[in-house]
Amino acid sequence: MPTLLFDYGGTLDSDARHWNYVLRDGFTKAAIEHPALAQLDTDTWRAAYVHGERALAQHPIILPEDDFATLLHKKVTLEVEHLCTEGGFQFSAEERESIVDIVATYCDTQARHTTLRARKVLDILVTRGYDFVLVTNFYGNIRAVLQGYGLLDLFPRIVESATVGVRKPDPAIWQLGIDLAQRAPQDCIAIGDAFGKDIAPAHALGCKTIWFRGEEWTPKSVDESIPTHIIEDLSELLTLLP
Repeated sequence: MPTLLFDYGGTLDSDARHWNYVLRDGFTKAAIEHPALAQLDTDTWRAAYVHGERALAQHPIILPEDDFATLLHKKVTLEVEHLCTEGGFQFSAEERESIVDIVATYCDTQARHTTLRARKVLDILVTRGYDFVLVTNFYGNIRAVLQGYGLLDLFPRIVESATVGVRKPDPAIWQLGIDLAQRAPQDCIAIGDAFGKDIAPAHALGCKTIWFRGEEWTPKSVDESIPTHIIEDLSELLTLLP
C-alpha cells in the first residue's frame, strides 16, 4: 500500500483553485457594501495579492497558533493596505476593517466547507489502509490550521516549508516527505494541484503523482504525460486508489 504525500493549500482547501481567485471572490462580495471595489481590476488585485504573500513570507507576521481565519485577517489587511497605498483606493480605517472582515469571513467559510468535503474522502482512504504525509508551503502555523478544520489527526507527519527551510518547487521538500514516509519514492504517490510545484518535482524524484487539475495562477501548457493520473475532483481519488 503506497504512502500518499498530500499538498495542502489548493489541494485540500480550495478545490484546486489558486487562492488568489478565492480571495478575489471575497473582494467581489465586499464590493456589495463597498461599491468602489467594483473598480478593482485584475492587475491591481494581483499586485496586492503578491504584496501580501511576500510580506507574510519575509516577516514574522503569522504566529504558530494562528488558525486560518486569523491568517486570513492578517493577509487581507495587507492586501487592503496595498490597494490604498498603491492601487488608488481611498477607504477610511473603518471601511478597511469592514472589507477585511467580509473577505476573510467569506474565504474562511469556503475553506471550511472544502476541507469538510476533503475530510470525507481522506477518511475513506484511511479505512482502505492508506497513510499520509503532508508536504506544504506554509507559514509555520499549518498544525493550527489543520486543527481548526478538523484535519490534524490525519497528518501526524508534516513537512512545512517555514519549518524545514525549503520551499516548493524545490524537490528537496518532497524528498523530506519521502524520508518521513520511510518508503522508496516509487512507493509514494504525490497529490497536488500545482503542476510546477507538486507534480513535476515529485515525479523527478521517482514518485507516482496525481495532479488535481484546477485553476492555477497562470494558465500554461504542460506535459500531461508526466502525472500518473489527472483528476478534477478530489473524490476521484476513491476510484483511483482502491
